[in-house]
Formats: sequence, C-alpha cells, structure tokens
Amino acid sequence: MTDTGGVLSHSAIIAREYGIPAVVATGTATSTLTDGQMVTVDGTRGVIEVE
Repeated sequence: MTDTGGVLSHSAIIAREYGIPAVVATGTATSTLTDGQMVTVDGTRGVIEVE
C-alpha cells in the first residue's frame, strides 16, 4: 500500500512483476494503519480490509 502513486509508479510496477497484490494512492493508509495490524489487500478491486 502506498499513500501516493498510480499504476505506473515504481511500487505498482514491482508488485505487478512479482505478482504481489498492491493498492496505491490510498491517501492515508500509512498514517491510518499501524505496524503489525492484520489487513487483507485486494489489488484487483483496489480495496484494503482491516481485520
């Protein structure tokens, strides 16, 4: 997850190449979520679910 970026950002390209789900341009994910918090990332839908 990143707060900024887009489909052509470095993080999105790396995630795609490695087949890792990623959501970019969340706006506030890094300040809202905490270390160790369990989340489900659906890169296809662009959704992050906090568990």
